[in-house]
Amino acid sequence: MKFVLLIVFACAAHAEDPVHVGSKRFTESYILGEILARAAGGEHRPGLGNTGIVLAALKAGAIDVYPEYTGTIAAEIVRLPGNPDLEQLNAALAPQGLAAGVRLGFNNTYALAMREERAQALGIAKLSDLARHPGLKFGLSQEFIGRADGWPGLKRAYGLPQPTPSGLDHGLAYEAIGAGRIEVMDVYTTDAKIERYRLRVLEDDRHFFPRYDAVLLYRAEVPRRFPTAFAAFKKLEGRIDERQMIRMNAAAELEGKSFVDAAALFAGETRSGERKFLSTLFGADFWRLTREHLVLVLVSLAASIVVGIPLGIAAAKLPRAAQPILGAVGVIQTVPSLALFAFLIALVGTIGVVPALIALFLYALLPIVRNTHAGLTAISRGMRQAAMALGLEAGERLWLVELPLAAPSILAGIKTSAVINVGTATIAAFIGAGGYGERIASGLALNDNVTLLAGAIPAAALALLVQAAFELGEKRFTWLPR
Repeated sequence: MKFVLLIVFACAAHAEDPVHVGSKRFTESYILGEILARAAGGEHRPGLGNTGIVLAALKAGAIDVYPEYTGTIAAEIVRLPGNPDLEQLNAALAPQGLAAGVRLGFNNTYALAMREERAQALGIAKLSDLARHPGLKFGLSQEFIGRADGWPGLKRAYGLPQPTPSGLDHGLAYEAIGAGRIEVMDVYTTDAKIERYRLRVLEDDRHFFPRYDAVLLYRAEVPRRFPTAFAAFKKLEGRIDERQMIRMNAAAELEGKSFVDAAALFAGETRSGERKFLSTLFGADFWRLTREHLVLVLVSLAASIVVGIPLGIAAAKLPRAAQPILGAVGVIQTVPSLALFAFLIALVGTIGVVPALIALFLYALLPIVRNTHAGLTAISRGMRQAAMALGLEAGERLWLVELPLAAPSILAGIKTSAVINVGTATIAAFIGAGGYGERIASGLALNDNVTLLAGAIPAAALALLVQAAFELGEKRFTWLPR
């Protein structure tokens, strides 16, 4: 009987597990993620980055579902040409343990846009017209430049003579086109800023872009594992039209509302309140973000000290090992952070704190290893001979003489790593690890300086506090034996 009760309680506990909803790092995805999490009583892990990172998180089981678009699934995930229907998409997704469904009700396709007056002056109304103006300045998002259904395919389909431009964050591109620094940008057709900046959306006269119907992309086990949550998702089918999505995007991007408040419009709730700097800076999430940021910095720094100092000692004591050790930690430092995060998500099978801590630990190694090596190799030969003359063993010489003499250099390396980690930890928010980077990611998505500064200023202040703490410690403490 007790065994049966245990099984019942275990099943009940499993049924109560919240569904984990992810979202990409742009306004509409944030809002849809909030709507999904609210509808199903789940947890939202916002702004996880581009398609590759969110997909890796989904496959690893770190999230269970996220809002996606049929065109993106076809072109980027399963590589199907044309406009495949959901049945074809699901047949291609099945080997990956994924499924797509629940059409939310609107199509948000890619397009290129220009300022109305500039397009009118040049007589540009269609994408094919761009080929007659090779000197036009393009400003395209990084993801659009790299996608099969983005710039490479578009350039071939229309024979565009323009070179591939440098990537530009989607939110910043609107400011750039408004200021005249670029003339053509990629847009989503539900962007609220299209009307605000008086942009002309160019006609896709060769029908290059497929339909991008908003759907849910989820792990195939979700309907069975989260039946209540999935039933709630099904109730959203067809309930969000294009006009309503534009309205919610506008609430976040143009009216200064939070993503939560913008998503509340879907339920007919109206929440007042524009983002103000002080209220945003010291908002309800301030202490949570501070705690998360400190955990990321201090835990990764402690691990890098434990590993980095012995590696530096090994590099100093074993000349043949010096170059491989210093070369390895130097190479790690050159790996782009988002690429490393994506690799670690696949490696450890989760997003959030664990891959973020591993990445920060790896990035913190170089200053500590190099400064430990430099401090030990800088000790004069006379000091080493004096220690030997006292009859000290090798271990005693290292601990009682060499490390104390190298301590200023070692501490400088640790301080450098700590300060760098405070800044690097902001990027960890792109994989759901929290910290001040959450605000920075949101601010970039909204192109909102208030939210950006509310994340950047605490991070900068924390870096200054960490540096001051180390400098105070250097003055008050020493490794020299008394």
